[in-house]
Amino acid sequence: MKHCVVTFLAFLGCAAAAQAVELHGKMIQGALMRGIVAPGSHVTVDGKELRLTPDGQFVFGIARDAGSDVDLVVTDPAGVIEELHLGITQRKWEVSRVDGLPEKTVTPDPATLEQIKKDSAAIHAARRQAGDETGFEEKFLPPVPALRVSESFGSQRILNGVANAPHIGIDLAVPTGTPVLAPASGKVILAAPDMVLTGGTVMIDHGYGVTSVYAHLSEISVKPGDVLGQGQEFAKSGMTGRATGPHLHWGVFWFETALDPGLLTPVP
Repeated sequence: MKHCVVTFLAFLGCAAAAQAVELHGKMIQGALMRGIVAPGSHVTVDGKELRLTPDGQFVFGIARDAGSDVDLVVTDPAGVIEELHLGITQRKWEVSRVDGLPEKTVTPDPATLEQIKKDSAAIHAARRQAGDETGFEEKFLPPVPALRVSESFGSQRILNGVANAPHIGIDLAVPTGTPVLAPASGKVILAAPDMVLTGGTVMIDHGYGVTSVYAHLSEISVKPGDVLGQGQEFAKSGMTGRATGPHLHWGVFWFETALDPGLLTPVP
């Protein structure tokens, strides 16, 4: 059984390995990485086995707080093993201060907290899905014609003066009622009109663990199970839930790993 260790950036010393796997994406914190190998191969990332499409495509995400490197191991149908040591570019995160939020959404009362927990459980359950859709293979489009990004991915949030979890998406400043379009094809797996924090919320399964979420919507025109084509309208933007102004919150995940949508498509 052949075994070869490869440094991804150079692919030096093992020509066969350069042909064994083709990777697309920038190795940086918050990135979605796509790859292609020979059908019937086995692929692992830091020991986690990845699911392959019938034609050998796979996908994985790099977390906001990922370390400096990751190991990708490919075993082809003949049993040849190739190891790729991938360096990850580290990022510096902004600090975002948001004031004027409804106090019950920052320090919720017991009843509100219980509803937030139920909302969160529904969202986490949806993220764990890994359908057969292959929309993740497409080049993502912006879901709205954003005038600007009002808050970027990964920023450390200070809400009403209280330190909070990092921002796991991007906020796109658009007027209420702006049509929201599917950036890639997929299946609707959650459509909730009134979640405490995210207000009107839709989640789309793009397949193989890749999902996207859209929050603070004023209108929702789909239901779970609906199949969307790329560019199809499914909602309108708003400022429902925990929001101080009209905008669209757009998040992308690989299972529970939050990714930066701004790395998938050009945004202002």
